[in-house]
Formats: sequence, C-alpha cells, structure tokens
Amino acid sequence: MSIHGEIKRVTTHTLQSMKQQGEKISMLTAYDFSMARILDDSGIDVLLVGDSASNVMAGHETTLPITLDQMIYHAQSVIRACQRCLVIVDLPFGSYQGNSKEALISAIRIMKEAGAHGIKLEGGEEVAESIKRITGAGVPVMGHLGLTPQSIYKFGTYAVRAKEEEEAEILLHNANKLQEAGCFSLVLEKIPASLGARVAKELTIPVIGIGAGMHVDGQVLVMHDMLGITKDFSPRFLRRYLNLYDEIGDATKRFIKDVKDRDFPNEGEQY
Repeated sequence: MSIHGEIKRVTTHTLQSMKQQGEKISMLTAYDFSMARILDDSGIDVLLVGDSASNVMAGHETTLPITLDQMIYHAQSVIRACQRCLVIVDLPFGSYQGNSKEALISAIRIMKEAGAHGIKLEGGEEVAESIKRITGAGVPVMGHLGLTPQSIYKFGTYAVRAKEEEEAEILLHNANKLQEAGCFSLVLEKIPASLGARVAKELTIPVIGIGAGMHVDGQVLVMHDMLGITKDFSPRFLRRYLNLYDEIGDATKRFIKDVKDRDFPNEGEQY
C-alpha cells in the first residue's frame, strides 16, 4: 500500500519517506477555505499558500506587491480547511531578504498567526544563513530555485533557467547549500528536465518540480492554472484538468437568462 493511502496526516517526515520509497508527491497552491477544503478532502499531499495569490487572487502582474499580512490572511483561511495535508506558506518579497533576523521574525509570524506547518522562500546560497536561523527555531523550510518569480526584474524574463552548463552548476551548488542549511524540501521551477533529474538524484531531500521534468520527486501546479480558471497563461509544463473559465462563464450566463426570463426563482424555490 502507498504511503499516500496509509497516512492520516502528512508531515515533512512523510515526504522524506515518499522520496525514499519512490512515491511521487502531489502539491497544489491554495488561497482560501472553500477550495482548500476540496483539495484536502481529495487527498493532496501538500498545499502551498503561494505568493502567486498576488497574481491569481489580486490581479497583480508579479508576485512582488503581496504583503506578509496578506499572506498570513490567506494562510489562515487555508489552514482552517485542512485536516490531512501539509500546508506550506511563501515568505513574500521584502519579508526576508534584508537579514536573517527579519526572515526569522516573518517566519515566526506565519507559524504563530496562521498555524502553518512550514514556510518557503526563494534563493540559493545567499539565503542559507536565514534558513539556518529559521530551522534553528524549529520552523521547517522549503527552498525554491530555478525561475524565482520574486527576482523577475533582475532576470527580466520568465524564460527557462539554467540551460547553460555554467548556470546549471551554480543551481546544483545552491541546491546542495540549501540542503546543508536545513531545508526539508526544494522546489525547482522551469529548468531542463535533465537538470531536474540530476538535482533529485544528488539530494537526499524531496525535490518538487514545476516545469522541471518527470524525474523529480513530485509535482506542483498553481491551482487556478490546473483547473483552467486562468485562460491566458499556457506554459509547456501546464496540464489543464478542467476549463472552469468557460464553465463558470456558461453557468453565469444561464443564471442571468433565468433571472431575465423570470424563470428563477420558480414556485419550488421560494418561501
């Protein structure tokens, strides 16, 4: 029987066991109570309260504008819904880059005020000191390398990262540094599949990919993309399992027509 089927509550230890036994880890983003409850009941292993809320919930062009207070609000909503899955929360841009003390304060706020199970932050060796300080306080940390959306203005593009050998070696070096600093897991975003496989094989911690190929230890997608709520975002790595943009639109049009035609409410739908 799979670990997924046996486990009543997913922990960081569960993910480590999954990697060791070759069982893939499933992970999606969530930002509100109602959707998180559906995803948790469906058996998802990990929910990430992502700073992608800045895009899909607030309509910003990048992840940069969302604040720590806003991330805590979203995380509180998700945590209230979850009985089984592990819930990880992104540290938003500007809440940890200053110094390791600021990073620790931000992480502790998320753990105390939201009841989260861990935090995620972007960056390589430059955030290792912060990771050591946060994990030293007992807070699990998930790393994030490859395409790091909080650094979009530095790179100037959402193109695939680490295609050249030099950058690939830097990414591999940083992945090892994050593991040494105490990360329990690592997200790799939009890198060549061969490099994703190399990192997952070299590291002992679980490696979860988004556009990092099939040979990593798990996969994550943004929930709005996976369900087809978003329409204009179509990277190669995205598989849409529904087309809710059109389905919700059609349902809304039917509602509007029924109201205009005086068909809703009918005799059986009133007091």
